[in-house]
Amino acid sequence: MSSPAHVPTAPTGSLVGRLLLRGLLAGLIAGLFAFAVAYVAGEPSVNASIAVEEAAAKAEHAAPAHDHGANGAATQADSEEEIVSRDLQSTAGLATGVLVYGVALGGIASLAFCFVLGRVGRFTAKATAALVAAAAFTTVYLVPFLKYPATPPAVGNPDTIGKRTTLFFLMILLSVLLGIAAVVAGRRLAPRLGNWNATVVAGLGFVAAVGIACAFLPGNEDAVAGTFPAAVLWDFRLATLGIQAALWAVFGLAFGLLAERLLAPRTETAQAVGAAAPAA
Repeated sequence: MSSPAHVPTAPTGSLVGRLLLRGLLAGLIAGLFAFAVAYVAGEPSVNASIAVEEAAAKAEHAAPAHDHGANGAATQADSEEEIVSRDLQSTAGLATGVLVYGVALGGIASLAFCFVLGRVGRFTAKATAALVAAAAFTTVYLVPFLKYPATPPAVGNPDTIGKRTTLFFLMILLSVLLGIAAVVAGRRLAPRLGNWNATVVAGLGFVAAVGIACAFLPGNEDAVAGTFPAAVLWDFRLATLGIQAALWAVFGLAFGLLAERLLAPRTETAQAVGAAAPAA
C-alpha cells in the first residue's frame, strides 16, 4: 500500500525562509482582496458614521448661543483644511494600511505554519495552511470581536479609547494563549481518547475558557453612544467581520497553493529515497 501523497514533515533550514517569503506574498494577495471588501462594504458605513458625528457636532455648536468664544473657536477649527482628505484616506490610505496589515500577518502565519507542519497530524500543506488560517481568524479576530466588537471611527467616549484598546489586545492575547493550550491538550489527549474525541474535548475546553475570560473582563458600555444609529453600527461590524474573513480565507488558499508547490518535490524525493532504501 502506498503512503499518502504530499504529506510533508516540518521544514528546516533555508526552507523556512522560502516559506516566509511565500507567506508575505500570500499576505499581500490577501490584503488586496481585503482592501476590495473594505472599500465596497466598509467605506459606506464609515462615511455614514462620519456624517452622524458631523451632524452631532453642528448641533452641539449651535446649541449654546451665549458662548460666542467657544462657538468661534469651534467654527474656526471646523473651517481648517484637513491635512489628509477623506478621499485619500478611503483609497490610498486604506489600501496602504490593509496591505501592510496583510503582509505582516502573512509573515507571522507562515512561521506558525512552519511550526505546526507535520506536528499536528498527517495533513498536506494545503490542509495545514487552511487550519492555520482558520485558527488565526478565530483566535486573533473572531473571539476578541465577540467580546469587544468593532466600532466606527469617532464613536463613543474619546476618553476611554486607551482603556478599550488595552482590553481588546488583552482579549487577543488571552484568545491566542488559550488556543495554543487547546492544541497542546488535544495532542496529549489523542493517544488515550483518539484524535476525534481529543479534538472535541480540547475544543470544548477552549470555548469554556473563553467564556470564563469574557465573563471576568469588563465590557465596553461607553464604546458607542446610545443615540448612534443601530443600522450603521450593524453594517460597520458586519463589514469588519467580512474583511477579516476575506483576508484569512484568501491567505489560506494562496499560501496553501504556494507552500504545496514548494514542498511537493521535497516530499516526493523523500518518499522515493525511502522506497529505494530496502533494495540497497
